[in-house]
Amino acid sequence: MLEIKNLHARVEGKEILKGVDLTIRDGEIHALMGTNGAGKSTLSNVIVGNPKYEVTEGSITFNGKDLLAMTPEQRSHEGVFMSFQLPVEIPGVSMTNFMRAAVNARREALGQEPLKSTDFLKLMRDTQKLVDIDKKLVSRSVNEGFSGGEKKRNEIFQMAMLQPTFCILDETDSGLDVDALRVVAEGFNRLRTTQTSALVITHYQRLLDYIRPDFIHVLLEGRIVKTAGAELAKEIEDRGFDWIKE
Repeated sequence: MLEIKNLHARVEGKEILKGVDLTIRDGEIHALMGTNGAGKSTLSNVIVGNPKYEVTEGSITFNGKDLLAMTPEQRSHEGVFMSFQLPVEIPGVSMTNFMRAAVNARREALGQEPLKSTDFLKLMRDTQKLVDIDKKLVSRSVNEGFSGGEKKRNEIFQMAMLQPTFCILDETDSGLDVDALRVVAEGFNRLRTTQTSALVITHYQRLLDYIRPDFIHVLLEGRIVKTAGAELAKEIEDRGFDWIKE
């Protein structure tokens, strides 16, 4: 699904990624761990096409297509989705209107007819039940006045509505208490299929206790320096990252 080769990228003139190689196949969940400043969020922003980040070398292909040649909107229409570490508030824009515009924009890109109002509202109701989100949240402006946990749960709801094939969870566990973390993770797990894949970026094992990855990668100083199974997260929890650097 996603293949990254020798990826170099910089932001504001500073090189952050220094040769990342990563392959994610259909149905796989990969976790990315590392110290602050290692380049984890830079990698996620490069994948979704944040214009602040400049790719200086390497390639990213998504389902055989050159991802770097696409605009952020095209990447989204192709099935790439990112749950942000700090979701923004959009005062005055209702969740209903926001999601209707997003869903129909993707349908148009795929050559499908826009959903009628009744069909769209049914989709929203069904999706609310699927990810267990309070209907009061989706009747308000996007993230306005939401708690940290509510914002993260709303990101999972948006993901369910858009039905992407590749999801990036960029430190979704940041600022969540144990109960909110469990709810968000369970919502994500309900959306997993053999055709969807994900990159989960985290500092801690606790999220990975709920979202069980197939592989864990350690990113340090702009490069992936170690890859192993889920047991690696427990070892990092116990020993930190210093032993990997040695």
